[in-house]
Amino acid sequence: MAAEKMTMDANVFESNVGGITVRGQAHSLSAWFVLALRLMMGYAFLYAGLSKLLAAEPFTAEGFLLHGANPASPLAGMFTWMVNTPWMLSIIDVAVPFGQVAIGLGLLVGAMVRLAAFFGATMMFMFYFANWSVEHGMINGDFAYLLVFLAVAAFGAGRILGLDQLIERYEIDGQPLIEKYPKLDYILG
Repeated sequence: MAAEKMTMDANVFESNVGGITVRGQAHSLSAWFVLALRLMMGYAFLYAGLSKLLAAEPFTAEGFLLHGANPASPLAGMFTWMVNTPWMLSIIDVAVPFGQVAIGLGLLVGAMVRLAAFFGATMMFMFYFANWSVEHGMINGDFAYLLVFLAVAAFGAGRILGLDQLIERYEIDGQPLIEKYPKLDYILG
């Protein structure tokens, strides 16, 4: 059973991509740091989404896309198209605040963490290009947060004091959900 192997080497991780294998061993305190990253990003996104939803004026990305997105960005044309396409702007105006709330809640309670982290990383990717600034190099806060989301997903942070560990063990016909539907590993964890 895969879980038995994971238990034996719980702090060891290894990956092979393109013929290159990397192997590492995490410290036993690593779980606490991964949990802290998940909770930090969850709080940040929940707060950002709620501030938009509860603001006196309805949220719109129009001002940011018109005046905040850097015209030097490689995606400047796409941001211009977004703001000049009413149906797309309407989708963004709903997707950003509700997406931030959903991502934040998912991370805080540890449910569907990989899915939440994927969408969080996607948002940070878009923010990275909207806030394009390479005067001090290619790395900025948006890029760092994108990597935090990817780390939260990669380490299965929803299994650390999160609902994902309970959801995965839920049994259907006497079989844990994650074993019955292994592709859920891309969403849960």
